[in-house]
Amino acid sequence: MSPLHSGPRNFYVRVLRHQLPIMIVFMVLSVALSLLYLFTTTPTFVATASMVIDARKAQLLNPQSATRSDVNVDVSAVQTEIELLKSANVSRAVIEKLHLTEDPEYAGGPPGFIGALVGRVFSLFATPVKDENLERSRRAKSVLAVFENKRMVTRVTQSYVLEIDVQSFDPAKAAKIANAIAEAYIDDELNAKYEETKRASIWLQERLKELRAQTSAQQQAVVDFRKEHNIVDSGANGQLMNDQQVSEVNSQLILAQAATAESKARYERIQDVMKQDVPDASISDALNNPIIVKLRGEYLDLASRVTIWSQKYGPDHLSVIAQRTQMRELQNAIKDEMSKIGQSYKSDYEIAHAREQSLRNSLGNAVSQTQITNQAQVQLRELQSAADTSKTLHDDFLQRYMEAVQQQSFPITEARLVGTADAPLSKTYPKSSLVLLFALAGGVMLSFGIGALREAFDRVFRSSDQVEEELQVSCLAMLPLIKTAAEPNAAAPTVMETAPAPAAPPLLLRPQSMLDFVLDQPFSHFSEALRTVKVTSDLSGILKAKKVMGIISTLPGEGKSTISANYAQLIAHAGSRAILIDADLRNPTLSRQLAYEGPGLLDALAGWKSLDEILLLDPRSGLRFLPAGAKPNMPHTNELLASDAMKKLIAVLQETYDYLIIDLPPLIPVVDARASTNFIDAYLYTIEWGSTKVDLIRHTLSNAPEIYERLLGVILNKVDMSAIGRYERYRNNYYYEKYRSQYGNLDQPVPASARNTKVWRQFSGLG
Repeated sequence: MSPLHSGPRNFYVRVLRHQLPIMIVFMVLSVALSLLYLFTTTPTFVATASMVIDARKAQLLNPQSATRSDVNVDVSAVQTEIELLKSANVSRAVIEKLHLTEDPEYAGGPPGFIGALVGRVFSLFATPVKDENLERSRRAKSVLAVFENKRMVTRVTQSYVLEIDVQSFDPAKAAKIANAIAEAYIDDELNAKYEETKRASIWLQERLKELRAQTSAQQQAVVDFRKEHNIVDSGANGQLMNDQQVSEVNSQLILAQAATAESKARYERIQDVMKQDVPDASISDALNNPIIVKLRGEYLDLASRVTIWSQKYGPDHLSVIAQRTQMRELQNAIKDEMSKIGQSYKSDYEIAHAREQSLRNSLGNAVSQTQITNQAQVQLRELQSAADTSKTLHDDFLQRYMEAVQQQSFPITEARLVGTADAPLSKTYPKSSLVLLFALAGGVMLSFGIGALREAFDRVFRSSDQVEEELQVSCLAMLPLIKTAAEPNAAAPTVMETAPAPAAPPLLLRPQSMLDFVLDQPFSHFSEALRTVKVTSDLSGILKAKKVMGIISTLPGEGKSTISANYAQLIAHAGSRAILIDADLRNPTLSRQLAYEGPGLLDALAGWKSLDEILLLDPRSGLRFLPAGAKPNMPHTNELLASDAMKKLIAVLQETYDYLIIDLPPLIPVVDARASTNFIDAYLYTIEWGSTKVDLIRHTLSNAPEIYERLLGVILNKVDMSAIGRYERYRNNYYYEKYRSQYGNLDQPVPASARNTKVWRQFSGLG
């Protein structure tokens, strides 16, 4: 897996773990500042007085509105009352009444050192005032500004109750000022209403005189116009006489038309009946005529008899003929009587028609007269409307005038005091719990923000988990920083033998004790960490039986050479056959620190020297060392490392040694380490704790995938063990120091006498 793709990162947990000390410092500082603020700030007390806006009180003098169950006050009216409470007139009245211009809290400068300092600074830039009136005005404005800052008027939710809050250093003074504001507001409202009604009554009185004269003139004009045009009211609903006459004539005409139609229908009906042989008895007058009834009865009897006799004696019998003759005589008699009734119906029809025509003529004359009157009525209505308007306006103004006179005598206000302010028993500001809560919350946010910034910009490796997240490679060990080198062992030689025997290699010169720190301090944390690396390498499946391991780093100075030397010493001291090779041909740190200037790796690769002539021996551990050689500043060292000669040399060494520890150059300055992949089985990557940038290492490994694929793991070097607990608690010195005493005094170096025993030499591989 590529190191460029790191896994998910729990950033917040890392901030808390890594930056906890600095976060605690800022949190403590925030709480300390809040406590300092609470101890140095003068406590402030707030007293509250309550008022209600009751519009029903203003309607007490109005009988109509007084009967209403409720009177609504809109939101704008309540807001208006709030602004009036906050007005300068009310504030000045309270200031004057309570002599607040002489109160140091309102007239004096801000209390405390900071306030005095600010006042002194402003006085340096202020222009001196010589006019006493101007100075008094400025002082009054200053007191008014302070007063308004200490007073607050609010509405209680959606009700008509207003709360007046006043701040003061003295609780009794706060209550006194709050009550004084309510009283001053009520007095100001009463005075304003009194003056308003007084001015209104004077203006209404003048206006009433004008309206009275105007109304009188307009009413007289109406009377004169009626008289001139002979317009008379009937007295019924204000209807004119002409209109009433037209209505009556029209009603009579309608009745006459109905009578005419009725008489005409009767006449036409009688005409139809008279055309029959025996007239029908459907006419009412015929039914009421006894002669017609008698004749119809006789006719019906003869008709019945003729029918019977015709059947009995035949239709030509003399008796039948005689009776038919009598029937014709009866028909003629009935027709004569019906003719008389028809003449009566005709006469009634003619009379009704004549009466209808007379009424129609009368209605036409009345309508003509009404049209003339209506034309004058238009002007009369205009005059009457103007007169009525003037009278209504006059009555309205008269009512308003009476109300104004009453309100002037009994001025009232819509606001009333429902709760007087009492001296508060405890301070209101600053609230200790709230200040501490905000300080704690602010301190948490500030400290976490600073910790997050530090963590975001701290792009270096500080924990094994970070190594595994960023590089996807195991962190094998965390080596503590070695601040002081151990003293050289007295038993070790201090100079190289100039004429070694052919069977024994020359001995190492040892001016740098840090290179064999594991020998001087075999039970140290440093040594135990390197043993962890060895165990991991022994159990790793990517290494062969004859292990060839390269030690690399990103930059010089990360402790790569020190780790190489001590790791090789550790392996050799444990009894394994190990050889340390200084393959940093351009900057042979190990060879230089050992003060060796003889032949080395370059001579072996060129065939100038044999291995027996070049290899050095450390008698303390039995480690063999192959120096770089005394040929510095060679331009193509990478070609030497990638050559077949180097590969053959490694193969030859694998026949003799179990471990080949090769100190390679760093990856950034030179490319030599990348040329070693043809003979290196696995690499150990050295990273300086808290120094080497993460992005630089990821970029380096991305450009060297052949090395990344063979990484056995990472060693974090120069770890500050006192600070590592913030990043990995289980890796700090706590557990190491707590339980190491159970294994004896491990701080003492191994004495030389113990190392010369037979058992020691047997396990060290020197026996």
